Amino acid sequence: MNPLLETLTTLSRELGAEHRQLAILGEGNTSADVGDGTFWVKASGSSLGTIEPSGFTRVAFEPVLAALDGPPLADAEVRACLEAARVDPAARLPSVETFLHAVCLREGGARWVGHTHPVSVLGILCSKAGATPFLQHLFPDAIVVCGRHVAVVPYLDPGLQLAVAVRKALHTFREEHGASPKVILLENHGPVVLAQSDREVLQTLLMLDKWARVLALTAAHGGPGYLAETNSDRIETRPDEHYRREAIRNL
Repeated sequence: MNPLLETLTTLSRELGAEHRQLAILGEGNTSADVGDGTFWVKASGSSLGTIEPSGFTRVAFEPVLAALDGPPLADAEVRACLEAARVDPAARLPSVETFLHAVCLREGGARWVGHTHPVSVLGILCSKAGATPFLQHLFPDAIVVCGRHVAVVPYLDPGLQLAVAVRKALHTFREEHGASPKVILLENHGPVVLAQSDREVLQTLLMLDKWARVLALTAAHGGPGYLAETNSDRIETRPDEHYRREAIRNL
């Protein structure tokens, strides 16, 4: 089996494991950059928890990204674009979120992308507060693992329209912070993780799940006691925390 595809399959099953509550049924999708102008992405209708290598489709970046710069497409045209982007014309139809993954891999600088619908995170993203509670930090490890800042995108129709908005959010984030985010929060939808390895995808989503759970628990004790911005900035730049971040990536 292709080693990259084998690793992507294993990661996807980890994300879809029932006990993690990160994704159920056909929720969520994953991808990995092959490095030759193509990427593997979950096929439409596959379940992360039980996915096999046949549940992924290899797709070319060029036609997928070109669609973002063209006129709006009708649903039938979106499907035709996804079908035409397949490296193997007989492969399964790629997920409609293929556009989102292409943007994160190519313009977000990621090598691996994981998008799930965690119960804990959605409990906040679907509230009247939306992503606002995640704009400040509660504890150091969330900064070390998930990054000092997260990008936020309001709810949009999944697929091409959402990918265009994510691309704009990535450009804005880089202008403000000088780098791409590790986490994009799609309100009323779920998180997207941009990572350099399969393990980093899982680690970031697990820490984000913890972050969301802690936020929810603070509601019973007077609300969140956020770190001061100066403390959060210090944690982000401390040499020992930078060292710990690199060490965690290798766990």
